[in-house]
Amino acid sequence: MSLRSVTSFALFAAAGGAALLLAGCDRQSDAPVQADSQAEGSASAESGLTGTLDRSNAGDLMPAINVSAPDGTTLNLGALQGKPVLVNLWATWCAPCVTEMPMLDELAARYDGKLRVVAVSQDLQGADKVVPFFEKAKFTHLEPWLDPETKLSFTYGGGVLPTTVLYDAQGQEVWRMVGGYDWSSEDARALVDEAVSAE
Repeated sequence: MSLRSVTSFALFAAAGGAALLLAGCDRQSDAPVQADSQAEGSASAESGLTGTLDRSNAGDLMPAINVSAPDGTTLNLGALQGKPVLVNLWATWCAPCVTEMPMLDELAARYDGKLRVVAVSQDLQGADKVVPFFEKAKFTHLEPWLDPETKLSFTYGGGVLPTTVLYDAQGQEVWRMVGGYDWSSEDARALVDEAVSAE
């Protein structure tokens, strides 16, 4: 194979990978999914929040992956035990992610002290994109965590953004929501209460 052929193939492969990543934003997962009528009933198709509830990974431990804050502080997700944790993977370029962020901020406020909401950006530019986004949005309860190497996306598989995973106080997965979701709904609170009420 000539050098020109190898170079052409590498460029084609890189472009294809980028297209797949962009197409993943709010795409439905091919993973086994247990549909939940509560979740589907509250999803708002008009706003693009058509997430699917997936319980196929229930019982899995939270991955021991480090994420970082813009100031360089690190947080090992695997060490977050003692109270339920909602991990949200998002990016500034993902429309359903941006739509649900204010709702996640309100959810964090509603469950203040009972649930930690950890919003982890998958933006490759890290703080350069996330800090201005947070400053403009003026969130009161969400903290900007960064994962510019997208380790969590690879760990969870599927590459769909947003993906939100609920863990109980022992760090075990309860469910995950693949795609955007209406976190302001009564159904969302019922889903979160599965872990919060079990404390």
